[in-house]
Amino acid sequence: MKPLFRILTLGLFLALAACSKAPIDDKPASIARGDACSLDGMTLADFPGPKGQIVWADGQHDFFCDTREIVATLLKPEQQRAMKGAYVQDMAKTDWDKPQDAWIDAKAAFYVQGSKRHGSMGPTLASFAERSAADAFAQQYGGKVVTYAEIKPDAVSMDGGMDHDQKM
Repeated sequence: MKPLFRILTLGLFLALAACSKAPIDDKPASIARGDACSLDGMTLADFPGPKGQIVWADGQHDFFCDTREIVATLLKPEQQRAMKGAYVQDMAKTDWDKPQDAWIDAKAAFYVQGSKRHGSMGPTLASFAERSAADAFAQQYGGKVVTYAEIKPDAVSMDGGMDHDQKM
C-alpha cells in the first residue's frame, strides 16, 4: 500500500507542477524589425525618436512609436488595466534616428518637452534616465525638463495638445 501511496502522491505533485503557470516576464522586449505601434500600426523601426512599451499583467507587450502615445495611454484613467511595467527609451544611451533597447521605467524617467527634435508623430517627449542627460539635451535642443508626475494629460493629447494648434 505504501508504494502505491507514494506513486499517487508523486503523480499528484507532478500534475500540479505541470498545471502551474510560469511567472510572467515583466522585462521590456527588444524591438524586432516588423514590430508595429499598438495604436496606429506604424512600423517602429522606420521612425526616429524614443519609443515606449507596456507589459500588461497577462504578459502581452504593447509597443508605442512615440513617447507621447505611451504617456497619453498611461494618463487616461479609462485606459487603465493591470500592468507589469511601462518603459521608454533612455535617449542618452541610444541613437535618436534608430533607437534600440535602452529601456527605462516610464514613470521614473525625465522628459524634455517642447524640444526641436521630433519623433515619429512630430513633437515628442525625449526620455532620459538621468536628470543631467535631460538637462544637456534641453540645453542643446531647447525644451523644458519635466518628470512623469509633472506631465499633464492635455500636453500629450493625441487630439491636439502638445505643440499643436488647437484653434482649427
